[in-house]
Amino acid sequence: MDYKDYYKILGIDKKASPDEVKKAYRVLAVKHHPDKNPGNKDAEEKFKLANEANEVLSNPDKRKKYDELGENWQQHEQSSGYARGNPFDGARSGRQYYERGRADFSDFFEQFFGGQSDRGKSQNRKGHDYETEMEISLVEAFRGTHRIIQLENEKLRVTTKPGAYSDQLLRIKGKGANGSSEEHRGDLFVRIKVSPHPQLIRKGDDLYATNNIDLYTAVLGGEIVVDTLSGQVKVKILTGTQNGKTVRLKGKGMPVYNHPDKYGDLYIQLHIQIPDKLTDKQRELFEQIKSTV
Repeated sequence: MDYKDYYKILGIDKKASPDEVKKAYRVLAVKHHPDKNPGNKDAEEKFKLANEANEVLSNPDKRKKYDELGENWQQHEQSSGYARGNPFDGARSGRQYYERGRADFSDFFEQFFGGQSDRGKSQNRKGHDYETEMEISLVEAFRGTHRIIQLENEKLRVTTKPGAYSDQLLRIKGKGANGSSEEHRGDLFVRIKVSPHPQLIRKGDDLYATNNIDLYTAVLGGEIVVDTLSGQVKVKILTGTQNGKTVRLKGKGMPVYNHPDKYGDLYIQLHIQIPDKLTDKQRELFEQIKSTV
């Protein structure tokens, strides 16, 4: 057998912690799993290698032998009675998992990770983790929301707190693949994706927007009404406001996650609208103003 650098396959350092191994594996498994790459042989091979690498590096005993023996570790495993347990050993096995997992992402991972190998299994083997994606709007991220996720025969209510953000991972303990016992089940990770808002741009806990004001308000000053995620507010416009000026509305940004009493700010950039048509009277008045400058 050819020597395989499992650390390189997972893209991690040799000193990576178990959590870093798990995280790297989960990213690759999701990226290359069959439902996302139907008929892609390259993705299939990477998927196999990621599973093989994870099985070794997530097992302390196997990882120790792999680190100590290098390219000879496989011969040692075979002579010691261990098996890698790769479910893709043999085209038939791999084909069954591909064909049966088409309909649903979570079904595929349950079928793929739920079983145990008869050889080399640990009495306290923890099941693999699942990961799925949950898309919410910016308004829902501001207020907090929930979704119902169907996991096989179980419905899970996943709730987000105010201030949720994209790529945030919510962990639901014990809702992953089966382990050696119920208490050793893996976990379900829900990755949050906040969809773009038509008027607001989010940067951290702050929000950014643009607002049009008329020439007369910019010159003479006045008030405008601005929409925020917590309702409309009046904003004072100073006399002689210049085009592109930014006004900060303190505390009108996103709530700080896990700190519901703290908020970011809302920054409004003012765009002055120049009238493209003037009445004769208006033109006369502008000419008078011009003559006084």
